[in-house]
Amino acid sequence: MIKFLDLAKINNRFRAEIETKTSDILDNGWYLQGKYNEEFCKNYSNYCGTKYALGVANGLDALRLIINAYGFSNGDEIIVPANTYIASILAISDNGCTPVLVEPDINTYCINPDLIEQKITPKTKAIMVVHLYGQVCDMDKINTIAKKYNLKVIEDSAQAHGVYYKGKRAGNLGDASAFSFYPGKNLGCFGDGGAITTNDKELYEKVKALANYGSHKKYCNIYKGLNSRLDELQAAVLDVKLKYLDSDNAKRVEIAKYYIDNINNKLITLPKYTDNKSHVWHVFVVRVKNRDKFQEYLKENDIETIIHYPTPPHKQEAYKELNHLSLPITEQIHNEVISLPISPIINNNEVDFVVKVVNSWKY
Repeated sequence: MIKFLDLAKINNRFRAEIETKTSDILDNGWYLQGKYNEEFCKNYSNYCGTKYALGVANGLDALRLIINAYGFSNGDEIIVPANTYIASILAISDNGCTPVLVEPDINTYCINPDLIEQKITPKTKAIMVVHLYGQVCDMDKINTIAKKYNLKVIEDSAQAHGVYYKGKRAGNLGDASAFSFYPGKNLGCFGDGGAITTNDKELYEKVKALANYGSHKKYCNIYKGLNSRLDELQAAVLDVKLKYLDSDNAKRVEIAKYYIDNINNKLITLPKYTDNKSHVWHVFVVRVKNRDKFQEYLKENDIETIIHYPTPPHKQEAYKELNHLSLPITEQIHNEVISLPISPIINNNEVDFVVKVVNSWKY
């Protein structure tokens, strides 16, 4: 079986370095807000090109904390792509805000900037962009709109570690950015983890307190905060893997390019991208009719796939108030997308086999 993602193989490449650091953590007995968290946050802010980075418990919390820190609530509207993973929208509604869904571009799967302005109202406070599947959004257009209407731009960069847009990385393309370090991400830890990056000192200081029970000083609480901290173990793992992120992303680009150059089946719609830096291929998503039968066909040929994602947020039971919306592009995407295996450790023979099987699909 060609696994969709073999996390054991991916992480075993770094076993010696990780074991050295975890052994040190066991010896020093310091598990939260210690030297490894500090070192990783410094290195990650340098990597993203921002002044600040804060480690938090997960990507959802990162988004929740950013919205909270800006003081958005009570029906304030935040524009968000309709086809994102539900976490983007959960962060909005969790703060009492209203998600305003905008259709994506069918070619890139990212929010269509040409549809944003018509959704802006006096209640609109921010645009949340999602660099979905690892492809960066059209940030020039989006930032121009945001500036025109005095809106904040929040990046959901959970799937886009290391991606570039005109010489700058995700995490440094808006006012603040949220990252997830879930194990399957391009930069993943050994559990849940996340980060916030920003160049705004005031925002950084506020999210730092909010993530620590609303406190800068122990037992002195200035905000109604959360407990959302990146622990030392996860920070140590991430700091090791960060050194290899660019080379791992380069391998993903190589595999994606091979797929695009060699999959030649009119029944398969391949992804489109601008250049080798605009996409880090967190997942390689194709579209196909009769997706379930296609997935079963690949399974019969020992190829594991995943669907990102089968049901759009506005059709989820959790958001019954949005069930009435008609979002045909989003619905088409969610009905047709399927992700093929891609990772830094998949070998050339496996990639070639996937291509041959996909090309033989005839339903």
